[in-house]
Amino acid sequence: MPVLLADAVAALEAAYPPELAQDWDAVGLVCGDPAEPVTRVHLAVDPTAAVVEDAIAAGAELLVTHHPLLLRGVHGVPADQPKGSLVHRLIRAGVGLFAAHTNADAASPGVSDALADALGVVVEGPLDATSMIGRIGRLPAPEPFEAFVARVGAALPTTAWGVRGAGDPARTITRVAVSGGAGDSMLHLARAAGVDAYVTADLRHHPADEHLRVPGAPALVDVAHWASEHPWCDQAAEVLRRALPELTVTVSTRRTDPWTLGGRPAAAPVVVKEGP
Repeated sequence: MPVLLADAVAALEAAYPPELAQDWDAVGLVCGDPAEPVTRVHLAVDPTAAVVEDAIAAGAELLVTHHPLLLRGVHGVPADQPKGSLVHRLIRAGVGLFAAHTNADAASPGVSDALADALGVVVEGPLDATSMIGRIGRLPAPEPFEAFVARVGAALPTTAWGVRGAGDPARTITRVAVSGGAGDSMLHLARAAGVDAYVTADLRHHPADEHLRVPGAPALVDVAHWASEHPWCDQAAEVLRRALPELTVTVSTRRTDPWTLGGRPAAAPVVVKEGP
């Protein structure tokens, strides 16, 4: 029996239940016929035009992304609009589109587990027990913060944003909190957890500055949003391979981070000491 698009959706929704998604989110099947056969699936963080073309070129019948294409309410998808044109392109090429967003953030294992695994952090539990978002874990062995920032930079895909660290370079890092995607809303949870460092994306100046003024607050590592969530693609690919071994599953290596230029070499971490 051929694998149907519905089978792939069922495997993904078993791993990332749609009921875990936030009320404002838009997850699940965006386009595609559940009754159509699927032989190849392509995974990426963002459903950009280039990623859609990559999926079509790879012969995929399903594109799975973390970020939804149609997150905000829409009343139509005309082909002369950027997102509408992608919907039409996918449909004409016979490619379905599926998104697992905040449900993949909240699932266990989910986005933050994939980030922790990429960094070599052994997960011990959730950062927020009420929503299962974010993870707390331990490094295999203690290391200076400067070395830990370099570890993060080496583990994640290179971006123009690079990796930024805020903390004493010599501080010993043993326990770590991680949160894939924008995570400055959980700075207070990282402090309450008593970890040595917190890795996330999209940290803003003022929340980071206020955080670092608290005695004993975890050092911060700020990475590009896309890079922090890219490890999830490999996790989701394994979900599909285990559930449906007949499928050929590929993960995009295309950098879809919107930032394309940086003032420093992309791979070089910047370590900044805590201010007074």
